[in-house]
This record gives sequence, structure tokens and C-alpha cells, in this order.
Amino acid sequence: MKKIKFLIIIALIFLTTSCSIDNKSYSDEKLKIHWFIPDGMRADPELFNIYEWANQGDLPNIKKLMDQGSYGYSIPTFPSHTPTNFATLLTGTYPKTHGVADGPMHIEGRPLNKVAVGGFSSVAKKVEPIWVTLENQGANVLLLSMPGSTPPELEKGITIKGRWGGWGPDFHAINFEEKLDLTQRKIQGRGNRLFFFGPELTKYLDASVPSNWSLNPLSYSPSKEIKLDFFGSSLYGYIYDSKNNGLEDYDRILFSFDKKNKLGVLKQGEWSSWNNVSLKWNNFDVTSDLKINLIKLDEKGFFRIRVLFNTLNEFNSKPSTAAQGFVSNVGPMVDFVDNFPPQLIYYDEDKETFLHEMNMSFDWHKDSVKYIKDNYDVDVVIHDIYSPNQMLTSRWWLGYIDPSSQRYNDISEEERNLLFNEVKNMYKELDNIIGEILKNNDENTLIIISSDHGAVPLDKWVRLNNLFSEKGWLKFKINNETGEPIIDWENSTVIYLKMDNIYVNPKGLAGNWTRGSGEKYELLREEVTNALLELVDEETKIKPIKAVVKWEEVKEYLDLPEDRVGDLVVANVAGYGWNEEMTKNLEIFSIPLKTGYKQAIFANETKGMWTPFMIMGPGVKKGYFIENPIQHVDQYTTIMSLSGYELSHPVEGELINSIIK
Repeated sequence: MKKIKFLIIIALIFLTTSCSIDNKSYSDEKLKIHWFIPDGMRADPELFNIYEWANQGDLPNIKKLMDQGSYGYSIPTFPSHTPTNFATLLTGTYPKTHGVADGPMHIEGRPLNKVAVGGFSSVAKKVEPIWVTLENQGANVLLLSMPGSTPPELEKGITIKGRWGGWGPDFHAINFEEKLDLTQRKIQGRGNRLFFFGPELTKYLDASVPSNWSLNPLSYSPSKEIKLDFFGSSLYGYIYDSKNNGLEDYDRILFSFDKKNKLGVLKQGEWSSWNNVSLKWNNFDVTSDLKINLIKLDEKGFFRIRVLFNTLNEFNSKPSTAAQGFVSNVGPMVDFVDNFPPQLIYYDEDKETFLHEMNMSFDWHKDSVKYIKDNYDVDVVIHDIYSPNQMLTSRWWLGYIDPSSQRYNDISEEERNLLFNEVKNMYKELDNIIGEILKNNDENTLIIISSDHGAVPLDKWVRLNNLFSEKGWLKFKINNETGEPIIDWENSTVIYLKMDNIYVNPKGLAGNWTRGSGEKYELLREEVTNALLELVDEETKIKPIKAVVKWEEVKEYLDLPEDRVGDLVVANVAGYGWNEEMTKNLEIFSIPLKTGYKQAIFANETKGMWTPFMIMGPGVKKGYFIENPIQHVDQYTTIMSLSGYELSHPVEGELINSIIK
């Protein structure tokens, strides 16, 4: 039986091979580099054929790249999500070597209820990233919004707000919503918190009778007051009814910091201008800006408000003075739309807020390209924007435009065309940024466009922890007010933790985690494996498990590091996604609000996970299509060879010889 399972697992897993190349340079001098890596920019030859869109005239700047360079598709490495694949792109090595196996990672000697190593932090990588290598060889480097770049590793270069590296204040957007009976809060559970365990992303509050206001707009229904607290500061809202129609019909909120001076008056759907605000971080006063959106206000006074903050400041840029230059010339930073986990998915009105906020992020990143060119004498720019991922993994689009989705036929063809046009408009915004890159770089520059992963439809969540609770392996109770689970670690022996890890120990999971061993451990691990392989969605008759791999085999079969994974690693069938959250009813399969995702999928088997690879500059063939998809590790290898810089470590990717003149 064990042998059969082992063979099944081997058959299901894509085997990758590593290779090294001669440290050969194809340039007589060191080239400049501009590498733009939009997060979640799906590109595939079937549905998201961006090269066909470019030939049709929809993406003129990508068309220029195609005509002046080489282009094709690239395949992410498992588990096919952001921190793992950025580390792969930026080191030319697989996770087994660079060490970034996940976002939240756990290691022996540390408790499982806290993240031991954050995959977005620069200290997570065991291999030197490209920016350190280039700086050590004399390049002036600027990094903009790059995952894995903070705490800053550049000594002389410029680091502008790395993403989620645990360095400096990152003032995430916050939604404020009327509390009511807390039904919505319970639905969110830990999905209300940044990365599921951090601060609240949506705050629920009650309205009260206004007091001490100097501003008193006429209201034809009893006015209400709300107080929005955030990052050591506060904002007041005065909810009123301006319609003299004899009905309770609230339609406006007046906002003020002090109840004396008007910040603005908003109706549903409207945004305020940017306003200065002082925020707190680690007892420091941080000069920032905020922008308010009234997402929803109904006639009864129910409110849903979004407060967006400038995410760039002196404490998350190096040098600190760089932040003010960007803010003064480009504007308060809107780095990306929505949050993680997503918050703009719960009400119909959230969609318009999402689109407006997304376009603000594209405008900021596009304008920053020219600002960098005009104000910084740099040899290398590496630049990321997260908004493409946010759109394709949100509620509103991918599940209704991709025929592989179970929701594809839930809407009409006319509705589908409108949604697809909205997605194409997002790609046009990417194309506009690429246009700025082309305009602001010279012929001695190597320009590269790539991405970390694509995205595919998410049809159903699979709540593995509910399965484990049903089996008696996981003990928990639910907080009745927040819907968040409280885990009994001492009496639990099996748990799933993001994004693809299952931890098993018959002695319990409390305290500092250590791997189990012995007969009882192996027996329990075998029982868990059987339960996973036997799991079936009774509605579709599909088994969601693609593969189950023991920790001691992940290096060979998944290219993952053994010391940063669970006792079992699980891959899912495309369309099914693992969900860490637990519920009272122990429901295993459920239909999520969001309709796209990318985690724990074998990307070589799923074209929707593919990404673009475009490169132009000296030494690169013009108008050349790379016939066979490359691997992500091949990009670093090829860029280093073409740019004239020397490798600092052995690489595991191949040189893409076909694109070289």
C-alpha cells in the first residue's frame, strides 16, 4: 500500500532539474537594467494571451517590446505564490536553496501559533538576491515596492517601501462599518486581520448621539456620530439626512478631525481629497496623509467607510529623505488596491471602490517611473506593483471570465464581456507603465517584464482543519463575538497552516514545535495521508488532493527546503484551495466570495498560472517568440549573462540561448 501511494505521488508531481552554467557574459560592458515585475500578471496562450492582445492593438507598449525583443511564457515554482517565486526570480535558485518556502514559515524550536520566519522579509533568503550582487559590482540600484527587499540589504542604493518585510510602518487601509449584530464580523473571522493574525482590517463600531460639534448641518432625521480610530489618531463622522422628504433617508457624512473644522462631506461612492494626518508608530509621530471613501450609506444610516493612508514615509524608505521626494512629486503613495486578506469583497458597492483605488495605484506607479528617471542617477531599477494579483484573486472577475470556473455560466455573455473588458483595462494600465519604462530608458538598458505567478478560478474552499477536527485530531472553540477560532494546541495532534503545510505530532502541538518520530508518529502521519487522499467533494465527485509529500521528500520532489515545511506538504487540484479557518459546523467544502487564487498548484500543469517573460536590449534577438515556456529560475541566469555582471553563487536555471543574437 505504501509503495502504491509513493508511486501515485511521484506521478502527480512535476520533477524539476537543476543545472549550472558557465559564468559567461554576453556584453562587453555592464548594461543598465529596468526589471518590472507586476505581481499576479497572468499570461497564457489560451485565455490571457497578452501577445495576441498586443498584436490587436490593445497593448501598444507590450507590442513594442515584442518587436524590439524576445518574449514568451514562464512557469512558477511550487507552491506558486508571491514570496517563493520572487525569491526564485531574484536568486536564480529553487526554494530548496534560497529557503523561502512560504509566506508564514515555521521552524523547529518555535511555537506553531506564531510565524517563525516571514517569507517577505529579506532575512528569509539564504541566497544573495540580484540587487546585492549588482551593488557589490558597482551598480547604483533602486528598489521600488519589492517583496523581500526589507529590512534593506542595499548599502548605498535606494529602497522605497518593500512589501511586508517587517521594517518600518506600513499603514494599511482600514474599513469602518456599523456593528449591528456582528453577523458580518463573525463571517470574517480571522479574515478580518492582516495576514489572518495581525491588526484588524475592518473595524466594527456603533453610532451615537452627536455631542460637542460646532458643525451642525441640517438633518431631517436624527443625526448620528461615529468615531474612527486608527494608528494613534481619530476622525469623526457626522451622519445626517439632507433630504426633506418626510422619510428616514440618510445620505451624507461630514468628516472632521476636531468637530470644528470640516474635512469634507461625502455621499455614497464619493472620495475625499488627500488630507494631512499625524500617525503613531513605535512611539514616533509619522507625518502621513489619508483619503476617505464612503463605500456605502443606506437610508437607515448603515455605513461602510474606507480610510486609505499614504503608505510611504521616512521610516520605510532608505535613505529616509527619499520618501518626501516621491510624495511631493508623485503624490501620497497608493501602493496597491485592497488588503490581504481581501476586504473589498463583501458588498456590491465594494467593487467600485476597488476599481477606483486600483487605478490610483497604477497612476502612482506609472508616475514614479518618470520621477526616478528625472531625479536619480541609477543603473538598476527593480519595481513591483501588487494590484494585478489583487484583481485576479478578488471576488468580481476571474471566476466569471475563465471557462474553467464552476461559476462561468452564472452570468450572461454580455455581463462576462463587461467584466473581461475591466480586466483588459487593468492590463492596459500595466501597458501604460511599460510605456513609461520604454520612454525613460536608453538603448543601453536591458528591459525585462515578468511576474511571480498567474491566477486561476477558485471554485471551493477546502477547510482541512474542519476535516482534522472531525477526525478528532484538532481541538478548538469559536469566539462568539468575532468568529475567530481558539485552538487547544496541547490537545491537538494535527493542523493545517498556510499555504501547504500539515503539522503532525501525536504528543500534541503545544509549546516549541519539534518534528515527531517513532511508530506512533508514522502511524498518525499515514492516517492523515489516507484521510486526505480519500477526501471527495460529493457535489462534483472531485478529489481535491493532487499530492501529499512527506517533509523528508520535499527537496527531491518539490524543490522545497526540508527545514521550513510541515510534516506533510499538500498540493491541490486547480479550482480547490486550502483554507486554514475553522467553523462550528465543521463544513469542509464551501463556496468562497473571492473567485481567484494561486496557492499550492502545480503550475506546469495549469497554464493559468503562467506568467509573461519579455526582454529587450543589447544582445537580445528582436521579434523573437520563445517557443517553449521557460522556468522562473532561467530568468536570473539569462539577465545576469546578458547584462555583463558576474554571478555571485551557483544558479539552478538555464541560460535561454535561443534569445541571444
